[in-house]
Amino acid sequence: MIGAASSLGDQGLGAVADAQLPSADMLGRRVGQRRQMLGVQAVSCSLISSVLLVYCYAGTISISVPAAYFLSGTGLIGIFLLLSETHINDRFQDHYLTLFQVGGHVALQLGFLLAAPQIGYAFLCVLFLIFEFGALRMTSRQATVAWTLTAISLAPIFLLTRMPIGMPVETDTERLAAMLCFVLTIGQCAFLGLYGSSLRKMLYKRSFELKAANKRIEELAELDELTGSFNRRCIMRMLEDEIARARRSNTPCSIALIDLDWFKRINDAYGHPTGDEVLRTFAITLFANIRNIDRFGRYGGEEFLLVLPDTSIDGAARIIDRLRSIIADLDWSALSPGLRVTISAGIATLAANENPDAVLARADAALYSAKARGRNRIAIARS
Repeated sequence: MIGAASSLGDQGLGAVADAQLPSADMLGRRVGQRRQMLGVQAVSCSLISSVLLVYCYAGTISISVPAAYFLSGTGLIGIFLLLSETHINDRFQDHYLTLFQVGGHVALQLGFLLAAPQIGYAFLCVLFLIFEFGALRMTSRQATVAWTLTAISLAPIFLLTRMPIGMPVETDTERLAAMLCFVLTIGQCAFLGLYGSSLRKMLYKRSFELKAANKRIEELAELDELTGSFNRRCIMRMLEDEIARARRSNTPCSIALIDLDWFKRINDAYGHPTGDEVLRTFAITLFANIRNIDRFGRYGGEEFLLVLPDTSIDGAARIIDRLRSIIADLDWSALSPGLRVTISAGIATLAANENPDAVLARADAALYSAKARGRNRIAIARS
């Protein structure tokens, strides 16, 4: 009956996995949660049986009532434990079988209500617990079904029979039993409320963690794994965005295609690990020396694209030539003795009605020109 207390966390965090075949790790975690839930049910059944023993001591009922109640309750719990341990539960979307558990425990209380109506309100109090437990896990449809069936079951007991349903308080022992019944019901309801609140807080916290993880995944999907710069897909999208913005605001937008000179020779002479370090160092250096509004990404291999918003062709030439000098002046021998790295770049400024492919083609032609003229230099594509 408390089936779903442990399930909120699993429901929130395992929704995607539930749509697929559960992994062995998830199946093990589910079994552990169900064991915990069924264990708490057994404790609850024992507490209620203890109250019935007090009524038995007062002479209100016979010993057979608490004995039968305890055996029936633990037997019902045992059935669901067997289903859990054999993984039959995992064939269902609601692997806690919440509706079946609620129905079974409601039927148990109503059965003992008919068997011992003189303390009937003790069993009716348990219905509140059952539905509060179930509400933590049931869907609105399941809750409607459970409530409707319970109402249909209670109606003939109250409306079609003259069976007296009571909670005797004539003796001190009976008053103690009645008090214990209410105190335990209130205590368990309070526990459920606090437990539900803690789960909501946990899920609220994990939702932020999930959002942060998703954001990180999105960032990683946009970054080049080796250099940490934007990958080609992302930098091309940024180029399109900057071109659209430049046209709306009627401001210049320049780009530079940058190539590391003789990079294949570096790989051949110093090894690919050193080549990777060269690419990383180059990217870090560029990042440290460009503006916040600039966009820098790996265009392919050792070729990079730098997008310079609000920058004329002459301003772009000054920026790129400064970057060229910075790269040439770095102490590359720290990576490998005798290593020297330079760059060449082709610069182009967006012309009227020019699309990204066209401006990139002009920048690429300028880059080819810079290489043809000896490398370690920049070339400007005039429109």
